[in-house]
Amino acid sequence: MDSVIDKAFATALYEGAAPAGEDHEDSPDGASRKGSQGRRGGRSSRGREGRAGRGGRGGRGGRGGRGGGGGRGGYAAHAPDHALDTAASLIAADPAADAEVARRGEEFVRRAWERGWLPADVLRLVRRDLDEEHVRLAAELIRAETRRYGPDDLPARWPAQLAALDGYEPWRAPDRFSRATALLTLYRYLLRLPPIEPVGPPPGSARTRLTAAPAHDEPRALTRVRALLAKAEATAYPPEAEALTAKAQELMARYSVDEALLAARTHAADAPGACRVGVDAPYETAKAILLDAVATANRCRAVWNEPFAFSTLVGFEPDLEVAELLYTSLLVQGAAALATAEAEQRAGGRRRTKTFRQAFWLAYAHRVGARLEAAAAPVTHEGGHGALLPVLAARDVAVTDRAERMFPETTTTRVRGAHDGAGWAEGAAAASGANLHARVRLPHTHPDRRE
Repeated sequence: MDSVIDKAFATALYEGAAPAGEDHEDSPDGASRKGSQGRRGGRSSRGREGRAGRGGRGGRGGRGGRGGGGGRGGYAAHAPDHALDTAASLIAADPAADAEVARRGEEFVRRAWERGWLPADVLRLVRRDLDEEHVRLAAELIRAETRRYGPDDLPARWPAQLAALDGYEPWRAPDRFSRATALLTLYRYLLRLPPIEPVGPPPGSARTRLTAAPAHDEPRALTRVRALLAKAEATAYPPEAEALTAKAQELMARYSVDEALLAARTHAADAPGACRVGVDAPYETAKAILLDAVATANRCRAVWNEPFAFSTLVGFEPDLEVAELLYTSLLVQGAAALATAEAEQRAGGRRRTKTFRQAFWLAYAHRVGARLEAAAAPVTHEGGHGALLPVLAARDVAVTDRAERMFPETTTTRVRGAHDGAGWAEGAAAASGANLHARVRLPHTHPDRRE
């Protein structure tokens, strides 16, 4: 049986393909850091993995890491289709091979973890580049591979990502050949995932057991923030959304500051961490710039990997949590505002185009960044926080050091600017309505209290 599987895998997965992680002329293992420098054009960075710079009119450019250009995903060339058909036929003809085929699939998933990938990363890329059956097979494969791990064997963010897989029903193939073809296509894709900068240890490693966060309920502050942002996203009344968002931002600020002061007072062994946030098409450049603005306001750094559709956030855990929450909410609110703006344009007899939407998102990102930056400036001049300012300064240094060690080399390239004045105006207006200044205004805090 193994000889049949070996022959099938050699035919479909390995012939003519570069091993995962090897350099390939059209396969970067990396990303781009992009920042727009002006409404109608700008510069950005391209490279191994790079941080998104704030952009838009009057914005500053970003820098990016070392690496090559390439296409979407940038993997090694696929084996010819006839090779895939031959391999699928071999597997379909031998039902006794199913268990070994499944075991090898789990092995490919495990290799992805060892190369720095997370479950959410894999699902996002498979959804982008393959078909629905491959997404469902990938979810099934990830569930099977991770069943072997106990609670202490999973990194801190993994349980939530694995829980999200419950929404994927198993795929029922019409016949054995179709299932074998889909599995081999997925395996070939997984095999070619290159190494990327890890944001934590793989599951089951000794380092995971040493660093795994203890199980605990989500702080009440974050639960309240989630509820407020959900209401802000759902309401059709802008004044209500602004009030709800402002209250959520106040709670986020209090939570972040309280956590920083508590760690300092208790001399906790606290260090910056990292996480990944999906930055999906369309208009991913503007979304990466928006995420960078939100991350910066929350004392984090955002590093955009364009080919693989995510940004890496580097920061302390409370700041990472609130940055993710705020970015997700701003995306939802921005999408709703864009839909309203397009409807109004159509009602006025004006046809909206891709350039309108691109300009909207660039303006939205730029305006959010400008307002957050302006609101952050008075922080160092506020009184009553003598113990706080040195703590935040030390954390900023630690975050910058961690980000530079993770992504030491940068280059710069250009970002296409916005060319639709109406789209720019609508995006700026939508961002102005977000009432973001409340996020960085420091409240009176209680260092000994945790919500």
